[in-house]
Amino acid sequence: MLFYPSKKITIPNNVKLKCVSWNKDQGFIACGGEDGLLKVLKLETQTDDAKLTGLAAPSTLSVNQTLEGHSGSVQVVIWNEQYQKLTTSDENGLIIVWMLYKGSWYEEMINDRNRSVARSMSWNADGRKICIVYEDGAVIVGSVDGNRIWRKDLKGIQLCHVAWSTDSKILLFGMANGEIHIYDNQGNFIMKMKLRCLVNVTGAISIAGIHWYHGTEGYVEPDCPCLAICFDNGRCQIMRHENDQNPVLINADMYVVSIQWNHTGSVLAVAGSQEANTQDKDVNVVQFYTPFGVHLGTLKVPGKQISALSWEGGGLKIALAVDSFIYFANIRPDYKWGYCSNTVVYAYTRPDRPEYCVIFWDTKNNETYVKYVKSLISITTCGDFCILAAKADENHPQFVLVLCNSIGTPLDPKYIDIVPLFVTMTKTHVIAASKEAFYTWQYCVAKKLTALEINQITRSRKEGRERIYHVDDTPSGSVDGVLDYSKAIQGTRDPICAITASDKTLIVSRESGTIQRYSLPNVGLIQKYSLNCRACRLSLNCNSSRLAIIDTAGVLTCFDLNARVRDSTGQQVTGELLKLERKNVWDMSWARDNPDLFAMMERTRMYVFRNLDPEEPIQTSGYICNFEDLEIKSVLLDEILKNPEHPNKDYIINFELQSLRDSRALIENVGIQHASQFIQDNPHPRLWRLLAEAALQKLDLHTAEQGFVRCKDYQGIKFVKRLGNLQSESMKQAEVVAYFGRFEEAERMYLDMDRRDLAIGLRVKLGDWFRVLQLLKTGSGDADDSLLEQAYNGIGDYFADRQKWLNAVQYYVQGQNQECLAECYYMLEDYEGLESLANSLPENHKLLPEIAQMFVRAGMCELAVTAFLKCNQPKAAVDTCVHLNQWNKAVELAKSHSMKEIDSLLERYACHLLGKNKTLDAIELYRKASYFYDAAKLMFKIADEEAKKRTKPLLVKKLYVLSALLIEQYHEQMKNAQRGKAKGKNSEATSALAGLLEEEALSTTSRFTDTAWRGAEAYHFFLLAQRQLYEGSVDSALKTALHLRDYEDIIPAIEIYSLLALCACARRAFGTCSKAFIKLESLETLSSEQKQQYEDLALEIFTRHTPKDNRRSELDSLLEGGEGKLPTCVATGSPITEYQFWMCSICKHCVLAQEISNYNFCPLCHSPVG
Repeated sequence: MLFYPSKKITIPNNVKLKCVSWNKDQGFIACGGEDGLLKVLKLETQTDDAKLTGLAAPSTLSVNQTLEGHSGSVQVVIWNEQYQKLTTSDENGLIIVWMLYKGSWYEEMINDRNRSVARSMSWNADGRKICIVYEDGAVIVGSVDGNRIWRKDLKGIQLCHVAWSTDSKILLFGMANGEIHIYDNQGNFIMKMKLRCLVNVTGAISIAGIHWYHGTEGYVEPDCPCLAICFDNGRCQIMRHENDQNPVLINADMYVVSIQWNHTGSVLAVAGSQEANTQDKDVNVVQFYTPFGVHLGTLKVPGKQISALSWEGGGLKIALAVDSFIYFANIRPDYKWGYCSNTVVYAYTRPDRPEYCVIFWDTKNNETYVKYVKSLISITTCGDFCILAAKADENHPQFVLVLCNSIGTPLDPKYIDIVPLFVTMTKTHVIAASKEAFYTWQYCVAKKLTALEINQITRSRKEGRERIYHVDDTPSGSVDGVLDYSKAIQGTRDPICAITASDKTLIVSRESGTIQRYSLPNVGLIQKYSLNCRACRLSLNCNSSRLAIIDTAGVLTCFDLNARVRDSTGQQVTGELLKLERKNVWDMSWARDNPDLFAMMERTRMYVFRNLDPEEPIQTSGYICNFEDLEIKSVLLDEILKNPEHPNKDYIINFELQSLRDSRALIENVGIQHASQFIQDNPHPRLWRLLAEAALQKLDLHTAEQGFVRCKDYQGIKFVKRLGNLQSESMKQAEVVAYFGRFEEAERMYLDMDRRDLAIGLRVKLGDWFRVLQLLKTGSGDADDSLLEQAYNGIGDYFADRQKWLNAVQYYVQGQNQECLAECYYMLEDYEGLESLANSLPENHKLLPEIAQMFVRAGMCELAVTAFLKCNQPKAAVDTCVHLNQWNKAVELAKSHSMKEIDSLLERYACHLLGKNKTLDAIELYRKASYFYDAAKLMFKIADEEAKKRTKPLLVKKLYVLSALLIEQYHEQMKNAQRGKAKGKNSEATSALAGLLEEEALSTTSRFTDTAWRGAEAYHFFLLAQRQLYEGSVDSALKTALHLRDYEDIIPAIEIYSLLALCACARRAFGTCSKAFIKLESLETLSSEQKQQYEDLALEIFTRHTPKDNRRSELDSLLEGGEGKLPTCVATGSPITEYQFWMCSICKHCVLAQEISNYNFCPLCHSPVG
């Protein structure tokens, strides 16, 4: 960071200034002084040159207004930027609020309190409240519209300073005795502030300034110190908040009069005076510090006594009130920025985020890429890559170096345990240094590498790509270095202050002025040099022979590393300080292609030096990005950072060197021959290329060839040779025009020569397929079909690249590009078009599997299977069915193509479903795949489990019926399978027998096939008996209940006999009822309490009624004595004694002939009545 004086404004009549304040938004400068002096000034730049912006542009006073109203010395001036108000106070206690109206300032409000003087005033962060403190201890807080909010008198206290906190909840009051008291925003005392910077300080002190940065532009670090308190003796403390127990302490060693933060809170300016070593009088100085107490530099200011300072809104200038003058100084900030591969990388802080916002601005395409980095330390660039150095963790002393490409993609992070205060990089190495040690990392990036390079990288990885060296060590250059961070802990008396590197050399500068030169890539100490300056920036030229040094005072010197000279003692030494010294230098860059050329920024001028001789300076304030080919690329970072999210290409400026400008002028005004002589005297590849191109345009092929040979442009030489073989002058001229990129003109010339083929060829090379198609259609004669197809496909590609799929389809159809057409249909979700395309393709076409995969991704199983089968990939078709859960189709395909693995797939998927407790899904899977037996087993298992849970009987019946129906489907499947195998002799009987035999073999392990229907019957009769009972058909209910005795293995006996006892009691068949009670009382599953209840109930019933059946019939005797020989009607529960009855074709259960007419569906299995 460099500070230098730039301008001076004299106040009339030598009136001494007391205060100055710079409006951060509108740019007005208010200054107050003795005899009621109050002026408002404004500096504005006036230039028509776009390159002259920022500090380089000349500035004039556009506003110079004297405000009348104060009679005494004006002591305080403060701005309210949000509401465009100026508040001033004088030594008589008069306070005036000024407002802006039509470009001039007028009084808006006056407050005259004669009893005391207003010593300090402060607006809060949003500009709505002002706090005024008076010398006698009075405090007034008012609103922006002039209303008093509250007032308080602090008895016995003399106030001199006030400051608001960022959130406007805290007020700091500075006392005349040096104490600082903390109050809330209602004037209630909280506590005294601990002033750790005054430890061991004796004597009277006073507060020089309190400034609380409100975070309007973000913070340089999370939890960054932002409250600065400074005393007149130079002691200062910077706190994170009002109760910070560990503030940053500074001793400026000067008499301080004023302090202020810049607009981002990154630099604190401390103004005052210092005792001069050689003079009796004091020297006015401004010291600059970071929030962490690091000293950035010193600005010496002429005059007798400095009284105040104020920053400009952008932080690029500072105004200083000295005697009867306002001095302005320019600030050249150390931005965190770099330039790599046509990309400007820069960082800035935002109020809404704790991290740094790093912008990667591609200046070629004008595109930006954003990356957020916490606690960013620096940005370093080289070639196509950049290094972002940052703090890895706030709580641990670990740091990270992130290697990024030119769009901000992180490629390789390295975590290190030293503070990367200084970072440099080459094409192969990154070097980071703390004050005591430096770390080297040989990075590699995945590119097209040769076998040799891969071997080298592999070997270097084995040997260790990372090493660390202490600055006091003398490494020999051997490859046995290790990564030992214990070296970094060891201190040194002479710390590192700057580093730089080239591909072969590493330079480390130390605070004493010692320069240490190391070799790369194997780090070995080659040479030590002694200089009389403390470097803050180093730069090596392209062949590592010269070193440019910018010291802390902004003085540039050059050092020849290889020169051999004799010292004062006559001994020969290596290294010579060259005869060059420039002051106020803040940026410099060596040319990449010439070791004797470099450019530097001195104040607001750019100088180019050739062999230490300067050319005419150029007025600019840009930072140098690149210096190559006699052209300097510069970026106006000051302007970019005013609106960092939207950089403007106008802020990238290219400057040509004098020799390039002169050569161009000679070629244009004098002629090629004279220009050729000048270029021979001042040779450079860029100049030879300029000459060659000028000669080409005049068809001077001999001179053009010479120029291309001198600048080693092989393509240019080949082009000149090809031109020489052409006979027609007009043809040569057209080729030259095309060579220089004037394609419209070249095409017109080809068409004038009736060479439409050459015009088409030119457009083909350019990829301008629209114009190719136009030329093909407009020309006479038949167009080349292959070229026409190519043009259609090229236009299709154009639309496809822009995701205009509908337009692309039209051209791909005409270009018969089936692959791209398929992609477009897929992106448009036009599956009908995709299907018709698949149908139009021949069998085994290479595109069919890809189209099938598109159908798979869309979940369209049938179309995918058709496509796979068409290209003879049945395995892929089956896999698709499995993937899309079309298991029946999968089984069908597997069987038709004799595949064996479908069973294992099915089993695996079923296990997966069962593992997730999706039993019904597994049943559906088996059912769809026609694995009825496995489906029935699972369904029967569910029915059994539900029966045990005592679920609703109707649901249990349905589950048993479903299980039984699946068994019937399995029976039918087995019969059909055997019928297919045994065709011919007696096939029906053979298939039935074979089916039965196979069923018997399967049923040996599980006999649930019959039990399923029994379960259905049991719950059917259980429900039927209760329905008949509630309908009043007690006789039928009893008959049905008697059937339930055969199903004790399915329905609990307690429910069967309870129902039977109830039905018998209702029918007054007390004999049957008595037997049911006897059975109930004998059940072992009943508790003694339940048994007692049954006994009590039986006693109650049979004391009233004799345990005999009232009516006995033939039917009753059959029911009691039968063993299920007669079929039972599932509609009524009665035995079927007639010969004519209806039998269900599905479940094979019977219904009385007279009853079936009342039903449309089977009462048991609910299948339709045929």
